[in-house]
Amino acid sequence: MTEVSYRIAMIPGDGVGKEVVPAAQRVLASLPLSFTFVPLQAGWEVFEQTGTALPQSTAAAIRHCDGAIFGATQSPSGKVEGYSSPILALRKQLDLYANLRPITSMPVPGSQPGIDMLIVRENTECLYVRQERLEDGGNTAVAQRVITRRASERIARIAFEQARRRAGHTHHAQPRVTVVHKANVLNLTDGLFREACLAVAAQYPDVQVEEQLVDSMIYRMIREPQRYDVVVAPNLYGDILSDAAAALVGGLGLAASANASDNFVLAEPVHGSAPDIAGKGIANPVATILAAGQLLEALGEASCAAAVQAAVRQALADGILGPDLGGRAGTEEVTNAVIARLTSNV
Repeated sequence: MTEVSYRIAMIPGDGVGKEVVPAAQRVLASLPLSFTFVPLQAGWEVFEQTGTALPQSTAAAIRHCDGAIFGATQSPSGKVEGYSSPILALRKQLDLYANLRPITSMPVPGSQPGIDMLIVRENTECLYVRQERLEDGGNTAVAQRVITRRASERIARIAFEQARRRAGHTHHAQPRVTVVHKANVLNLTDGLFREACLAVAAQYPDVQVEEQLVDSMIYRMIREPQRYDVVVAPNLYGDILSDAAAALVGGLGLAASANASDNFVLAEPVHGSAPDIAGKGIANPVATILAAGQLLEALGEASCAAAVQAAVRQALADGILGPDLGGRAGTEEVTNAVIARLTSNV
């Protein structure tokens, strides 16, 4: 029997990405699996050096990999001629149409108990098509929002498949998908998203479906996050909801995500490049390590994915916490603690 060997693109990006991506690589390398790690470049620093944030060589090489881990990028707050987000470009080029954000209670200060939620965010359209223009001599700015039936149906299908897959592995009595929209105001765009999701829901009679307006969803999610199983939303709402939800379970230092197509996953931490702490050795690598766990799951290595998640939880429960969680452990100490618990249990 030939051992499977995975080619994984490692894209540190900027700032703390250069510290947390190598940490995740060390964790993957400690598993009883075969990996070839392919270092690739993208980000603001690359843009400053070369004039492009996503070199063609990176875009080409990643297509020959089985998956990827992306660190973080430093993005300008204003428009810079020639710059565009490399992660948005990769989502488009690789058709990474689904963003999966697990929101799970963690053994850290500030995490609420009993939360086991997955936010499924449409990843390719909505306002993030970035079709903006100035009118009225520059006194009016207009952004075009795009919602299509095709994108809405396929993200809904991912949500219902995930709910079905999670059945029996969560505390929820029955799998349930919450469709988030604002169709009472945005009748055409959110109306189409709602209609498409409900049409897909009819194909999953074993999964409950409910609707929630996005503003009341944030209120209810903060008040009673334990009731939610899988949440599906258009791009902008999903972005806001998932960042808000991270605050319920310990913060962005623990928040992982996976950008997925039908045959490729690019995993990444949700946090930014944090230039204020870059190079100090104190960046929390847990989000990136958990993102690596999501990548393992997508590769079909479910037992190794579960082992990584368990090792992280055990390290946190043992008090190995970074400064963002009120502890004193640096990047290397946290990484070493996870690897030690991982290798003793695999």
